[in-house]
Amino acid sequence: MSPLIEITDPRVFDPATILIDVRAGANAHERYLAGHLPNAIFATLDDDLAAHPEDPAKGGRHPLPSLKDFAATLSRWGINPDSHVVVYDDKNAAMGGARLWWMLRSVGHTNVQVLNGGLKAATDAGVELSTDEYQATPVEAYPIPEKYNHTAEIEEVKAAAKADNRVVIDVREGARYLGHTEPLDLVAGHIPGAVNLFYSNSLSPEGKYLTSQALATLYNDTIGNVKPEDVIVHCGSGVTACHTLLGMEYAGIKGPKLYVGSWSEWSRNDLPIATEANGL
Repeated sequence: MSPLIEITDPRVFDPATILIDVRAGANAHERYLAGHLPNAIFATLDDDLAAHPEDPAKGGRHPLPSLKDFAATLSRWGINPDSHVVVYDDKNAAMGGARLWWMLRSVGHTNVQVLNGGLKAATDAGVELSTDEYQATPVEAYPIPEKYNHTAEIEEVKAAAKADNRVVIDVREGARYLGHTEPLDLVAGHIPGAVNLFYSNSLSPEGKYLTSQALATLYNDTIGNVKPEDVIVHCGSGVTACHTLLGMEYAGIKGPKLYVGSWSEWSRNDLPIATEANGL
């Protein structure tokens, strides 16, 4: 199954499909109520797709929720192992949409797709939005595995960034990677040895993913001969990195890992920091 689905695909509005609208930010619920796809369940990045961190130095600003909590959330949304789930956000899958796709795939749920182009693709196609809050019918607890798969912890990232046969990809914008600015975390810069590939390079001017062939060229130019399972992707807090991981899956590059803690964890642990100025 392709990780992407188009708004023209009738499965998006099939009554059997679990449709989830993921929003981020303080006014997330208000934006959802202002207009969302009919029968879409409201979800938030901060409350449903992340735990509230006690210390960002241990897991970053958006640590994954416990598996027990994630299972309860899936149950509340009516998702069982056979459900076809379609997710979207209003940020071209750069925020909650791709994060939820990755989380579901990480616990073994393969029947999940992200709406290519997100909410904008729907409005561009003339879909009439709903302002009603849709309530799902809960089901029994989702059978979650013992751990999230395809994740990398900070010690593995330290080693991978120094290894010739591994690649660590930082998908933040170039100014943050180079250490020119840092709007969200305490210190500017990047992990020494990490390469920069801004996540939005995967998007067309219309806000949809590039073709799978174009994405394969984009990512392979960065990865080179490194095996996909030896690639680690990160961002500021483990969210927009999922956008790149989804693009890689669409391009046929399967198996890269997510460093969930990302720069928000690394930069708080008194570890080496590279910038354009220091040349590390």
